[in-house]
Amino acid sequence: MKIVRPAKAGTMESNDIYIMVYPNENGNEIQLDSIVLKQFGNQIKKVIMDTLNELEVENALVVAKDRGALDYTIKARVETAIKRACE
Repeated sequence: MKIVRPAKAGTMESNDIYIMVYPNENGNEIQLDSIVLKQFGNQIKKVIMDTLNELEVENALVVAKDRGALDYTIKARVETAIKRACE
């Protein structure tokens, strides 16, 4: 899937994650801000990257602002933002 426009999904409510997706020329990149970054930062990034790989997304900048979301919520928000950003 090719990212053609910026898109977003999610909220800044507790137990949710706000995902913003932008076109990027340097492969897939993740910028993560989380209230649980030290404990779960690597796991959150892994879920985001695995979702991008499953959807065959290349060249996306994902900006994530996490408020304690679980893995399935992260995956759903990333999928929604990607689908909104594609052609």
